[in-house]
Amino acid sequence: MAVQVGAAIIAKPKNNVQLPDPEAIEAIELPLLLEAMVQRYGYDFRDYAVASLKRRLRRAMDEEGIATLSAFQDRVLHDPKCMARFLNIVSVDVSAMFRDPAFYKVFREKVVPGLRSLPLIRIWHAGCAGGEEVHSMVILLHEEGLLARTRFYATDINERVLEQSRAAIYPISRMREYTANYQKAGGKEQFSDYYTAKHESATLRDLGRGNIVWAVHNLATDGSFNEFHVVLCRNVMIYFNRQLQARVHRLIYDSLALGGVLWLGSAESLHATPCEDRYETVGRAEKLYRKVR
Repeated sequence: MAVQVGAAIIAKPKNNVQLPDPEAIEAIELPLLLEAMVQRYGYDFRDYAVASLKRRLRRAMDEEGIATLSAFQDRVLHDPKCMARFLNIVSVDVSAMFRDPAFYKVFREKVVPGLRSLPLIRIWHAGCAGGEEVHSMVILLHEEGLLARTRFYATDINERVLEQSRAAIYPISRMREYTANYQKAGGKEQFSDYYTAKHESATLRDLGRGNIVWAVHNLATDGSFNEFHVVLCRNVMIYFNRQLQARVHRLIYDSLALGGVLWLGSAESLHATPCEDRYETVGRAEKLYRKVR
């Protein structure tokens, strides 16, 4: 309908303006947010798997009381503590002492004999989470008499996670689970000998923490920093897209000495990776591989 005013005709606006599609808006907002994180803090999540990254972002936004990615971007840019809180959410920090005990048993049987001939053993825990995996390997190599000549490099994207790992303090409520894992992994002592209980916490014995280097390292952006005989990178790459997974596999391959071994997570594989044909399988079920070329 139109209203005539003198010789002019003014058309009334139609009331058919479409509401914005939230998913379409998020598709614009997400790359801007991730670019802002790179530019402001140097953390690069652009090649993380989108679905899992969105879940973590939604959790962070809920905790911050923020409704949109644009508002979250504004908060992150102007509040470093908000970025730190997001890192705590995005970091992989769920683990256990001697998790997947069968691996440690295979490691004792098939990998340790080869390590005995080395004057210095270097082990990289990439994405060390809460440190349980690192301390488990310390105990294993202590029992095998190799601890004194082993150097552990425990890295993570999150400094807070590294501080937690370094402290080696865990809930006393988890000691029963850890003990069962240790026994299944072929432990040679009493697991209770490796920690001191106080109130609700258990502090691990300092068997060789002077042998551990704790350092911030970002698998998405940083390069190789040493040559290793063992690399453990478990349940980290499942959060990456294929492009970033390929990058990390090349990084690990470049970081492994010939004959070195790689341990992946239970849901991860070398299949269809750039370096698949350069490894042999040491333990198929355990996702344990040896670099052969």
